[in-house]
Amino acid sequence: MEIDATEVVKVNAKTLKLHLKVCDRFTGVLESATGTELKDFDGYVPCFMPGEHYGDYVILDIDIDTGQITNWKQPTAEELQNWLSQEEN
Repeated sequence: MEIDATEVVKVNAKTLKLHLKVCDRFTGVLESATGTELKDFDGYVPCFMPGEHYGDYVILDIDIDTGQITNWKQPTAEELQNWLSQEEN
């Protein structure tokens, strides 16, 4: 006989997936190794950020055990240089 019931089972939670809509209001600061501010930015999500964000979303996959962002891809020097040279929106 089938009945509706809830059974609690243990699972290993691994990844927290964040999709944050920033509505063209991304803010960020790029600093040098010595803490000097290289760029203070307010506008669209930079193109080097992970995921298909269309400039509007911050998409991060975070490993729950380590706190590491697992979908981060190191931006190239060219990507950062292009971002540094952009005017704020």
